Amino acid sequence: MSQKVLLTAKEVNIILHRLACQLIEKHLDFSNTILIGIQPRGSFLANRLAIILKNDYHIQDLKLGFLDITFFRDDFRRGEKLLEANKTEMNFVIEDKKIVFIDDVLYTGRSIRSALTAIQSFGRPAEIELLTLIDRRFSRHLPIQPDYRGRQVDAINDEKVVVHWQENDKEDAVYLQRK
Repeated sequence: MSQKVLLTAKEVNIILHRLACQLIEKHLDFSNTILIGIQPRGSFLANRLAIILKNDYHIQDLKLGFLDITFFRDDFRRGEKLLEANKTEMNFVIEDKKIVFIDDVLYTGRSIRSALTAIQSFGRPAEIELLTLIDRRFSRHLPIQPDYRGRQVDAINDEKVVVHWQENDKEDAVYLQRK
């Protein structure tokens, strides 16, 4: 298996700050906005963005949650691999709020479809946007596009985009792996 570096730690940091600024441009003080990391991998990106928004841009009272989509996936119980559930943390009301779903890689769009179904269990948001670090643009199975994207990657089917986070993988980096 070969591996190519798509983003270094420095480039990831620059992109995170750009994404934070784009969120501020659209949502200003975040009083009516909730950031929701899609478990498991979107939680690292959501946490990192929340830290940047609070510490570097002084956004007060930022609401951050995490949504587990395991039981809403269309491949749940369809394969040999057992899916492991994560924890949903939503300590706020989402009714009539602006929601920003956050995930590390947008690939087929099926995870986002699952998140759209899962969020209905918590109420009816006013609107939902999507933020992704990596958009694999030629791999979509569903008509889902990000509102905010860090980097667009053209990867063919046997290639995989892997995001490493310092908190989980001991480094910030994005790789393109070939089998």
